[in-house]
Amino acid sequence: MSARRSTRCSPMCQAAPRASRPSFRTVPSGLRRATIALRTSSAIIRRPRCSRATRGSSTSSHDRRDKRSAAGGLHFFPANPPMNAAAKAIAAQGLARRAVSLGAVKAFDQALQFLLPVVLVRCLDAHTFGEYRLLWLAVGTVMALAPLSMPGALYYFLPRSDAPARRLYIHQTLAFVACTGVISALIVSPLNPWLPSTLHPLAQYGALVPAFVALWVTSCLLDFLPTIEERIPLQAFATISVALARAALVAGGAWLTADMGIILWLLLATVLLKLALLLGYIGRFHGWSRPWFKAGVFAGQFRYTAPFGLSSACYVLRSQADQWVAATLFTLHSFASFSIAAILGQVVNIFRQSVLEAFMPSMSRLEAAGEARSMMEMNARANVLVAMLLLPLLGFMFAFAADIVSLVYTASYVDAATVMRVYIMGLAALVVELSTVLQLLRQGMFNLRLNIIVLAVSVPLSYYGGVHLGLAGAAAGSVSALYLDRTIVLRRIAAISGVPVRAQQHWRSLARHLLWTAAATAAAWLVVRWLFAGSPHIVRLAAGAVVIALIYAPFNLRRHA
Repeated sequence: MSARRSTRCSPMCQAAPRASRPSFRTVPSGLRRATIALRTSSAIIRRPRCSRATRGSSTSSHDRRDKRSAAGGLHFFPANPPMNAAAKAIAAQGLARRAVSLGAVKAFDQALQFLLPVVLVRCLDAHTFGEYRLLWLAVGTVMALAPLSMPGALYYFLPRSDAPARRLYIHQTLAFVACTGVISALIVSPLNPWLPSTLHPLAQYGALVPAFVALWVTSCLLDFLPTIEERIPLQAFATISVALARAALVAGGAWLTADMGIILWLLLATVLLKLALLLGYIGRFHGWSRPWFKAGVFAGQFRYTAPFGLSSACYVLRSQADQWVAATLFTLHSFASFSIAAILGQVVNIFRQSVLEAFMPSMSRLEAAGEARSMMEMNARANVLVAMLLLPLLGFMFAFAADIVSLVYTASYVDAATVMRVYIMGLAALVVELSTVLQLLRQGMFNLRLNIIVLAVSVPLSYYGGVHLGLAGAAAGSVSALYLDRTIVLRRIAAISGVPVRAQQHWRSLARHLLWTAAATAAAWLVVRWLFAGSPHIVRLAAGAVVIALIYAPFNLRRHA
């Protein structure tokens, strides 16, 4: 009788023998507890074969390995069997530990990236520091375009592939970023007859800049691969090693020589270390066996990745457009001041990501259940929390921008204070975070079109502002783009979800936090101006922070709690 027509099952199928059920009473602690729990959960799920058990199942493990995908003949694994409650709890704890570990590593890397310019402004003259900032602006633009999100797309391909397929995807991605790295190097090299005049100050260093760009693009795969394969300690080791090497070598070279050429050689040594770690990792865990490339598989990989890469590139270019305008219109010293003010965006992103990552899973469940209004309500609550924490910080930096720049980056770059104030007026709009809503509503193509339109609007505005209003006017394009972006997105969400704009956010709460921030900031500025006019910068900043906290906190933090 066929398996499909069979309706009876042996008694062994009804329940596992009592003796075979493992007990958790004597399970050791620590990692051994997790290992045994996972094994026993598999034993509980696994049952003896019979006609009923095999009726809805797939084939044997050998047959499953022989299944090939329609695109390219690669092997993919089926979904994992369900886990019991103990295994799920252990898995959740493991994910939490990974998230905390990765967050700490990235925070350490960001802290070094913030502190390094603080050291360099005290070791390099304004012109040389401007060249250093121009180099990283060029590298940042290249990194927005060249990888095309191919390394990040491995999050999709690797977990569902067997070992040969994983090796092929990694080899193809490495080849892609190597090729785009070489192309990018040619674009920024002195050999390019159409090299933008903005990059001419870097042409004097010959092949150093192109070599660094090519290797930096190629080695970017190391920033993703260990994490994708859940080797978090190796990812932490690689990230911290490269970050420490870069900070120590560049800071030491700047302090000893104050020569941009020496700094470029040291950056080249850093990226060679990063490339060596990447090649060693691939060789150790995947090897270099053939095939290295399959046209059909690569075509599918590229088709999947390209839309995300283009959208991400447009968003990054939006944030960098005004810096390119400043680098084109003004001296390197002025551009360096402008780029210092742009660091504010990192502070805003830290606040937004910390809050929204906690709300995102619940928002996703509500959207999946068709509860659009509840999802928007949760987004509104998250944005109010961000506004409550972020707006007073932005107000403090607006009032005391000159003191902050003079204390952190020296008085030579005090021109950044005016640009910082313009940026703050735009960053205030970012407390209304809507990108997660667009993602949950599956509006990827709309977001791509929006980024292209906003980019096309912001560049002419920044250029016009820079020509007619000076350095601060060059930031006008980004600020205008942020408000245009929020206006269009709010109307789009209203059209899709049926939630009107007035109901999408807690506008009264946002306005209350904004008004209290303005009042506290004005009072702090007046107190410092009258009582601490001739005091050191650190004293003025401390006094201003205390006044803002005393006025803002009692009427906002307690009410929210």
